Amino acid sequence: MSEPTRHESRTARAIATLKQQAIETPSWAYGNSGTRFKVFAQPGVPRTAREKVDDAAKVQEFTGVAPVVALHIPWDKQDGIDGYRDLATYAGERGVRLGTVNANVFQDDAYKLGSVTNPDPAVRRKALDHLMECVEIMGATGSRDLKLWFSDGTNYPGQDDISARQGRLEEALHAVYEALDEEQRLILEYKLFEPAFYATDVPDWGTSYAHCLKLGDRAKVCVDTGHHAPGTNIEFIVAFLLREGKLGAFDFNSRFYADDDLMAGAADPFQLFRIMHEVQGGGGLEADSGIAFMLDQCHNIEQKIPAVIRSVMNVQEATAKALLVDREALKAAQQSGDVLAANAVLMDAYNTDVRPLLATVRTEMGLAPDPVAAYHASGWQQWIEAERVGGEQAGWGA
Repeated sequence: MSEPTRHESRTARAIATLKQQAIETPSWAYGNSGTRFKVFAQPGVPRTAREKVDDAAKVQEFTGVAPVVALHIPWDKQDGIDGYRDLATYAGERGVRLGTVNANVFQDDAYKLGSVTNPDPAVRRKALDHLMECVEIMGATGSRDLKLWFSDGTNYPGQDDISARQGRLEEALHAVYEALDEEQRLILEYKLFEPAFYATDVPDWGTSYAHCLKLGDRAKVCVDTGHHAPGTNIEFIVAFLLREGKLGAFDFNSRFYADDDLMAGAADPFQLFRIMHEVQGGGGLEADSGIAFMLDQCHNIEQKIPAVIRSVMNVQEATAKALLVDREALKAAQQSGDVLAANAVLMDAYNTDVRPLLATVRTEMGLAPDPVAAYHASGWQQWIEAERVGGEQAGWGA
């Protein structure tokens, strides 16, 4: 029998990696949420955290690579610590597990001038108490990661002391980091603007990186693919953070202008491929990389579960293409200075139709080759629309 070709070897390795991929879905993606001006309610939307888990379990059932669901506190608030333990047990019974705990210090009226960077010590204490509550919840759910995003910032020059706010932020992050156990991590997200129109306190990856560097090895940066200025080279950020051991998580989503709630890969699938190419090159797809690949999306006009399934598939396709890059040929072209040949290697992989490959992966995993079609054929959408009548739908109420 002849030796497998380089292409055959890459394909075999790609199939093995794709079978073990894990994409975390967000509980809030299953509820009513969306743009700032209006949230359009849909029939069948979950009313409780358990019903969100049920929907997440359906995504896992049809994709096979979405075994984790992230929580948002207080959107998924339970009755005491035992309630979170019960929710974790419930998730396990449904074939998924609870993952990242996301804190919320941006919706309370007290946070109008900021949370942990607020000039009022009482407000800062309130915010820190909530973050400590989230740490306690992590212990009950078995979660590894606490993800923090702060809407803190200022709208006008002179409104507050920029440096002093950084000091308050550092103090709060240090207190939270010290409260984590040795297996838990702090993941710090950043956002260019919104709702702070003059200066956001964590506006970019460099600010997040600087704070995480001070905190220690278990503090990592979260790269949200929709939270950058137009034209930002996100794959450079990914490559740098990977090289420094500071890439902790992704929030996958898309945006055309300034928001970030569209499906991953919808606005610029080539960008998602370039990102996953750097992830692959930096060892980020290895089982021990520690990177959490999470969706962070809201679905306002499209059905929730099919949109999450499609987003998972988009990440899978970008990953598959990155795995098919002929890295030997790429390295040879790079070292010889052949600019066009190097670019052509990347483009050959990107232009590959990986849908047949992913259909093979799913079939070998005992799944339907088309997860969206399988979901629609399952009758789950019709069942939840008939069953989830009455009560209060989950959502964040914009």
